[in-house]
This record gives sequence, structure tokens and C-alpha cells, in this order.
Amino acid sequence: MKIGNRFFEAEKHTYIMGILNVTPDSFSDGGKFNQRDTALAHVQQMIEEGADLIDIGGESTRPGYEPVEEAEEIERTAPIVELIKRRFDLPVSIDTYKAGVAKACLEAGADLVNDIWGLKYDKDLARQIRESGAACCLMHNRSEAVYHNFMEEMKEDLLESLTIAREAGISEDKIILDPGIGFGKTYENNLEAIGRLGELHSLGYPLLLGTSRKSVIGLTLDVPVTERVEGTLVTTVQAVMNRCAFVRVHDVKENKRAIQMAEAIREGWQ
Repeated sequence: MKIGNRFFEAEKHTYIMGILNVTPDSFSDGGKFNQRDTALAHVQQMIEEGADLIDIGGESTRPGYEPVEEAEEIERTAPIVELIKRRFDLPVSIDTYKAGVAKACLEAGADLVNDIWGLKYDKDLARQIRESGAACCLMHNRSEAVYHNFMEEMKEDLLESLTIAREAGISEDKIILDPGIGFGKTYENNLEAIGRLGELHSLGYPLLLGTSRKSVIGLTLDVPVTERVEGTLVTTVQAVMNRCAFVRVHDVKENKRAIQMAEAIREGWQ
């Protein structure tokens, strides 16, 4: 698939989406990169360590988060998008579920919209994506983690997002799906989604896995957010073995090495 000016061989390789939070309150690195100089320096570092695209977030979506006014989110993100696109030659994603924020960031040069609500929160977002020609990542989410048959219902929810995308005219080759680890799921649901990741290929789209430093890792290992690299790497290997196209991570260097090793094992003996 093509994102921005770059082609991604989604069926052959797992690419790295580096996380840039320009928020004061992100669960993992809130306040560290919400100044322009520190944000750009961090992007430079992630590129040097092997990031293939950068995902910019202007509102923390940690459990219990407080929504940010649209104007403030635009102020946080759109100038950073423009600066990154001006300085670096790689695709940029905007992590938002709001059409107004997406529009401002797409106009600033963003190449992908990463929506935690899978086009179900803001009905105008799908149109903004289609008119821009940008790619999109549609994440699974629910307001309550209540399921009778978890995997089947997750697929059904994702199919609803795909229907919205198709009806808006978003090109089939511009869509990525994300199982939404940590969103609308119990601890057990999260483990099941990671463990049965490959089943989502039945939907027919490239997959993105975003587990980096999340609570499912913290709960499993009983470690704070600063000590979740190893757990994240295990999930990245799981993504590679299940042919996910992308992983969304904080620790680029370590995940890059894990991907390289896992792909060598997957491909080297065949």
C-alpha cells in the first residue's frame, strides 16, 4: 500500500510506526515531547533507529482520559505535522478521532489518519479522509467491554467501520485495521486479541498492532510503564509471525531488532 510518497510491502514486512505524543499527560511519556525542539529531536532519533513513519498524538487516550477541545488539539498537532513534513522525508500519521483535527493536520501534510474509534465517533471524519486521499487506520473500540463471543464480535465491529469507509468512498488500498489493544477490552480480551491476531487477516486488510508499554503488559509482568520494553518486544514478535504490516511503538531501536530477528526466523528456513 502507499502512504504519502512511500510504498509499504504490507504482506512481506513489518514496519515501525514511531509514537510522538505532543501531550502533557500521555500515560507513557506525557510532557517529554510537547515542545517543538524536543519533538523534532525525538523524531530524528526515531528515524535514525529505524522508524518508517511517525504517529503524532495531541490528546492522551489513556484510561480515564479527559477529552481535549478540538482547537487545542489542532494547536498541539498541526504545526508539528508541518514541521516534520518540512524537515523529514517520511510519512506522518495523525492520531485523532475528530474530523476538524484531521482536516487541519491533513492540510499541514499528514498522510494517514489513525482513528481509535474506527470512523464511528465523528461521522464527518470518513469524508475528510476520502477527500484528502490519505490512508487511514481503523481501530476496534467499544464503550464497554461486554462480549458474548469476543473475536467474532470484534470482527463484526471492524466490518462496521469498513462499511463506513466504503460508503464514504475511501479506497480499499488505503485502509489498515487495528485490533485496539487496551481499548474496550478486558485484560483477558487483550491477551486473546494478541494471541489470535492472525485470524483478522480474514477481513482482507493490512494489520497494525499497538501494544507498546500498555497495561496488558504491565499487568502480566507486574511492572511499571518504564519497564515494559521486553513485554512489548514479545508482542512485536507475535505481530511478525502473524504477518502484521505495522507495529506502533515507543522504543524503536529495540523493536527494529526484534522484527529483524523474527523475520529472519520466519523466512530463513523456508
